[in-house]
Amino acid sequence: MTYLVDILTGIAFAQQNYLPAAEEAALNTLQLWFITGASIMLVFLVLWQIFQNNARNRKGIVVKNAKGEAERILAAAREQGAMEAESIRKEAELQAQAVVIAAKNEAEKAVNERRKEFSRTEERLASREETLEQKLGILQDRLAELDKRDAANKAESNGLEETRKELVAQKEKNFAELQRIAGLDAEAAKKELLETMRLSMESERSQMIRRMQEESRQELLKAGREIMINAMQRYAGDCAFEHTTTTVPLPNEEMKGRIIGREGRNIRTLEAATGTNLLVDETPQAVVISCHDPIRREVARLVLEKLVADGRIHPSRVEEVVEKTRQELEQEIAKTGQEAADRLDIRLPQSLIQLLGTLKFRFSFSQNVLTHSIEVASMAGAMAVELGLDELKARRAGLLHDIGKAVDHEVEGTHASIGAELLRRAGEDPVVVNAVAAHHEELEKTSAIAVLVQICDTLSAARPGARAETTEFFLRRLEDLERIGNSFAGVESCFAVQAGRELRVMVKPEEISEEGATVLAREMAERIESEMRYPGQIRVSVIRETRVIDYAK
Repeated sequence: MTYLVDILTGIAFAQQNYLPAAEEAALNTLQLWFITGASIMLVFLVLWQIFQNNARNRKGIVVKNAKGEAERILAAAREQGAMEAESIRKEAELQAQAVVIAAKNEAEKAVNERRKEFSRTEERLASREETLEQKLGILQDRLAELDKRDAANKAESNGLEETRKELVAQKEKNFAELQRIAGLDAEAAKKELLETMRLSMESERSQMIRRMQEESRQELLKAGREIMINAMQRYAGDCAFEHTTTTVPLPNEEMKGRIIGREGRNIRTLEAATGTNLLVDETPQAVVISCHDPIRREVARLVLEKLVADGRIHPSRVEEVVEKTRQELEQEIAKTGQEAADRLDIRLPQSLIQLLGTLKFRFSFSQNVLTHSIEVASMAGAMAVELGLDELKARRAGLLHDIGKAVDHEVEGTHASIGAELLRRAGEDPVVVNAVAAHHEELEKTSAIAVLVQICDTLSAARPGARAETTEFFLRRLEDLERIGNSFAGVESCFAVQAGRELRVMVKPEEISEEGATVLAREMAERIESEMRYPGQIRVSVIRETRVIDYAK
């Protein structure tokens, strides 16, 4: 700005001192323009200077503000970075803790798995140990039995030797006795000799029976099976048709032809799929289904009813309906078993529930086995409460006491032993297992609950009307048993007990010896088998009791 003023001053001084007047006017004009231009330039320069100053001021302010903002942002960034660093640190710590917890849980899970594996291994080892102990016990029993047989054989050999010596002595005695009775007539000598031989033969017969019972147990079991088969054959005439057949009514006779099908394809497919026999010519407007397995018979009945109602009968349709019906029946069996268990407030594994439901289709002498089991369980529970026993175990044993009948047609053995084995495999309480195994006295009872279950089983089966026996027939069988028992010589009294399953005979000890009691029991059993018809088996118990009575005066 100062430099510009100096220039203008110099120009004015030059005009005043060196230019002529003529040129002064032109110069003035020119000066005017120059001054105007200089003024404009001066104004412009002033404005430009002001603008620059303002710009520098604004830039300084902006820079200062920017610097302050930068410092503020930097401080905020530092604070935010510190907070984020703290958050990251905490998050890292949480993640580390989570990793530690996950690792700990994984380690605990691995440890638990190892523990479960060790437990399973321990259980398997315990089971194997128990199996080995059982096998060892069986081997020891067999060894003891063999030792017993060996001792018995040795005793028998010694006895035979002694018998031989006794026979030699008896022979000499007989010669002497014959010499003594030589003076008697022939008839008297014959009678005396026959009486002596009868007594000797009776003693030998008794010894022979005992020896056979001790040494030939398998033969006796075989004989028992034959007796049971004969009894079943005698009973089959009354109930075989009822227990092995089912009749399905038909709307008309034309339906029989549709069931048979072209060239018999439909009926062959139905018989093959259900495992039953269909008799279409037995009764008018009905088909008779014959099969010993009640489950198969029930499947065939349901299938036949569905086919008759639907009207579409051909091999593929038959197979489809059979498969669907079999699944529905399995569900119905499971539902029935669960309802029976719930009714008695008993919790059972699914395998036993299925078997329990199967009893709905099983009958014992026309008595439904499931109904009978529920009745026995209810009575056993009520009696257990009165006697101060475990009510739950009593009901459980009563409900499961005939569970073996669900598979006794598939597994060899009695239903009591089969049921006990099923319960043992299912992990049932030993008291319940023993009650099931011993309710027909096949094993020794180890608890009061076992006795209670046997009593309730007898009460449920023996009450009039429970089974296919009239009261008159039931009483007549008891009278026949007592009549046969009283018909033998030496019998003091006899009683038919346990609903006719046992005949207890009291004999006179002065007339019946120990050996004679054995012979008497066998003769009574043979006579009962030959003269009576009865279900199951009847036990003959001959009791010989000697009483000595004296009085103190």
